[in-house]
Amino acid sequence: MSRKKQAAALDFEIRFYEGILRRSPGFIEALSALGDLYTRTGLHEQGLRLDERLYQLRPNDPIVLYNLACSYSLVNDRDKAFRAIKQAIHCGYDDFDHLARDSDLHNLLNDRRFARYFERLKSRKPVKAGS
Repeated sequence: MSRKKQAAALDFEIRFYEGILRRSPGFIEALSALGDLYTRTGLHEQGLRLDERLYQLRPNDPIVLYNLACSYSLVNDRDKAFRAIKQAIHCGYDDFDHLARDSDLHNLLNDRRFARYFERLKSRKPVKAGS
């Protein structure tokens, strides 16, 4: 698919989910999908606003918290990104391999406080049986 067709498809999806949310503002799946689309198209502030709405609806969901940390990192708010990722981990997020490679967390991954925290966290992670 050409870049122009990809951009048109993404724009169509964004308009589609925005329309759903006008009618059903608390529709979790639509909020999540639209937040992802905003982030993928570089609309980081809009993605952050949706992730904050999702957090209000699901404050203990580790994936919601992880995505919130990503959004804060993308807008270069390291303090909030650090708090959100710590909360995500506390609530059960444990895909540390993905976390270490996620380009959305680039700003956070380059933060010394987070690097120390992450190293301590990885050193405490239990080894699974059979590994």
